[in-house]
Amino acid sequence: MPFWIELLVCAFLLLGSLFALIGAIGLFRLPDFYMRLHGPTKATTLGVGSIILASITFFGSQGEGLSIHELLITLFLFITAPVSAHMLAKAAMQQKLPMDEKTIGKPWE
Repeated sequence: MPFWIELLVCAFLLLGSLFALIGAIGLFRLPDFYMRLHGPTKATTLGVGSIILASITFFGSQGEGLSIHELLITLFLFITAPVSAHMLAKAAMQQKLPMDEKTIGKPWE
């Protein structure tokens, strides 16, 4: 495998790991549910997307071509993450979960 492909795969893996770490830290550190919802839905989605790009690059350079499985995983991930976040936020609003004073807006008043 050429050296530049190895560098590209490593860069995608490091970028994906960094996004996943930022998402996990956000999930742990943010004060209320509405702020915590952004960690797994935004940063972790980008992290998994970068790791899948690394997989596409690696296996594409091995001569196996573009895999439909990786493209379907990416499509499924980028469709379901925002939908599930929206459903969780609506359920939290219906339950009137407590909000931190830094959270902007009170949708149920």
